Amino acid sequence: MENATAAFALALSAFDFRRGDVILTTRNDYVSNQIMYLSLARRLGVELLHAEDLPEGGVDAGSVREIIGRRRPRLVAVTHVPTNSGLVQDVAAVGAVCRDAGVPYLVDGCQSVGQLPIDVQRIGCDFFSATARKFLRGPRGVGFLCVSDRMLAEGRQPLLVDMRGADWKAADDYTLVDGAQRFENWEFAYALHLGLGAAARYALDVGVERGGGRAVQLAAYAREGLAAVDGIRVLDRGATLCAIVTAEVAGCDARAVMARLRERGINTSASLRGYALLDMDAKRAASAVRISPHYYNTTEEVDRAVEAVAEIAAGGC
Repeated sequence: MENATAAFALALSAFDFRRGDVILTTRNDYVSNQIMYLSLARRLGVELLHAEDLPEGGVDAGSVREIIGRRRPRLVAVTHVPTNSGLVQDVAAVGAVCRDAGVPYLVDGCQSVGQLPIDVQRIGCDFFSATARKFLRGPRGVGFLCVSDRMLAEGRQPLLVDMRGADWKAADDYTLVDGAQRFENWEFAYALHLGLGAAARYALDVGVERGGGRAVQLAAYAREGLAAVDGIRVLDRGATLCAIVTAEVAGCDARAVMARLRERGINTSASLRGYALLDMDAKRAASAVRISPHYYNTTEEVDRAVEAVAEIAAGGC
């Protein structure tokens, strides 16, 4: 696929949504996904429901079960790791609920592939979308979609399947190709796909569990350092946290903090309220600096980043 969002959108298009159909998601779903749901609501009359969070943060699988029993959604969709937080949602627990109820399940793994071991069978999802970049460290402009045998057997296909996904057999009929290739486009960037393959092989050679575990340790070290600084509020919540660290610097827009850090050769990003409206409002935060150490970083580099953020917090923006 061209990217993770395109993969996610194609998975959504495999369902013939009608007025009154329900999509069940979480309060931590990715902004583009949430906008797609709202677009379906506006255009087709689909209803969007959000499962409740656990007290410590992250989707409550019990709430998913209760809503499925009461409203029977056409689709359950969950973001594994949201863009604005180090939270790791328990997608396997939700998958078990969906399997028991026979409800199709879509998982966005954009932020988790490359830093967390992924087993779609254990997760129990029918669709899994991801990107080549971020923690997988592949090129921008390419992603992928995993489709379950169950969905293929049901004849699921994208709304606008093209000549790579189907054969034109008669003037008024076509036949789908076998396998998930039916979700691909005829034209794609071969060089980027080769880059995705190289990144995947590199990650497997290093070991996702080994490399990801190292990155998670560095992130925990960064959170500890940031939490000890006056004027900095660490925003990550959840029983399980990953290698994404988010923090609010009092009185500072995260974009300004990011720019000042970049002047020092420290690469971070900014998560804004509009990227995760429900979660950011619950945290009463307008923006957050996002620090994402990888396994190749050192504790000294993390110290340097924490010290730099602390200096910005002390001096103000």
